[in-house]
Amino acid sequence: MNYLIKDAGIVNENQISYGDIFIKDGFIEQISGVLDPAGNPKEINGRNLFLLPGVIDDQVHFREPGLTHKATIYTEAKAAAAGGVTSFMEMPNTLPPVFTQQLLEDKYNIAAGTSLTNYSFYMGTSNDNIDEVLKTNAKKNDVCGVKIFMGSSTGGLLVNNPLTLDKIFAECELLIATHCEDETIIQSNLNRLKSEKKELEPSDHPVIRNEEACYESSFRAIQYAKKNNSRLHILHISTEKELQLFTDMIPLEEKKITAEVCVHHLHFTSDDYEKLGNLIKCNPSIKAPHNKTALWKALLDGRLDIIARDHAPHTWAEKNEPYEKAHAGLPLVQHSLLLMLHYVKEGKISLEKVAEKMSHAPAKCFRIKDRGYIREGYYADLVLADMNRPYTVSKENILYKCRWSPLEGFTFPATITHTFVNGNLVYTFPVQGGGKHMFDESYKGMRLKFER
Repeated sequence: MNYLIKDAGIVNENQISYGDIFIKDGFIEQISGVLDPAGNPKEINGRNLFLLPGVIDDQVHFREPGLTHKATIYTEAKAAAAGGVTSFMEMPNTLPPVFTQQLLEDKYNIAAGTSLTNYSFYMGTSNDNIDEVLKTNAKKNDVCGVKIFMGSSTGGLLVNNPLTLDKIFAECELLIATHCEDETIIQSNLNRLKSEKKELEPSDHPVIRNEEACYESSFRAIQYAKKNNSRLHILHISTEKELQLFTDMIPLEEKKITAEVCVHHLHFTSDDYEKLGNLIKCNPSIKAPHNKTALWKALLDGRLDIIARDHAPHTWAEKNEPYEKAHAGLPLVQHSLLLMLHYVKEGKISLEKVAEKMSHAPAKCFRIKDRGYIREGYYADLVLADMNRPYTVSKENILYKCRWSPLEGFTFPATITHTFVNGNLVYTFPVQGGGKHMFDESYKGMRLKFER
């Protein structure tokens, strides 16, 4: 079906204009002007709504295969669509980890049959699978990148062999995305606290996984990248100290080293452990308030390039274990855009900057083909938001398979009303509908393509 969105506030490329959008055969056919849409398209009233390019999420954990008691590609992509996320890039720490080309392709096959949104998957690295990693180069136009855990992880995903790291940075042609925390520093902090305290608690998390652990690892990744002229993207920056490693003096399209900040590091601080405990336990940790202040400044001045989510669901039981056994990670993909719209209302960030950091910049950073902008000829990945319709997070409207959120009870000032993926209206949240999410699951997302 074709669509005509009428009278919307179009948020795109650092401006807001008001007009119409004609969607035809999955693409943006025409923007404003004298529209003459053929084929009797379905009209959608965009008056008093804002139209944004669909959010591109460069970092999620959808848990399939092997961890489907927590989440699946189907459930989390559906939650993503309800949150205005139209494309995602998913991480390799599943069971088994994505250490071979066949396992990588298996995930694409699952997504092709189940994902409501567009998708790509990272190739995983270990100390022992360098040959498989480098085979990804032959598929570089439809794989988002290679992921390296340079801090503690599970399933053999920690890469701490300097020879392996040097070879990956030297020979990998793809974007290299890194999780940067220094394992030696983490273990030293953990052992020290264990000797001082009878029992550890959630508020100890940012002491164990502290600023120094993040900085030393990020610094080391950048050294490898500069030595080998690699394309490096450092995930989830969480400290003020790391910000000195990045620049706002180079246009994003020319940067060889880029960085992102996650919504939870922009929202929570270590003061929130008292109330939320393990529910905000994540790696890297949520830290002292001065870090949040510095992250916001760096996001707005261009040192941090992308707003991400690091959606990482666990079951309620797994989060309610004692601190040391409680799993690290937060489910966020359904509510990340809403959280940024909250900060728009607070005056912290503009709608134009939200579109830049959540849509334009990921498309530019990863060189995604024909997405991330509201442009004629681009795929119609679009989101309509009502900035004057509050939305409260509750167990009844949480779509994650894990069925909980650290934002439960929080009221956003805005609501996502429509999400288009490849021109298909996959999600609506009508005013008249009893507060029910409505999905059209007859369409599936597409495999992202990259222009490298």
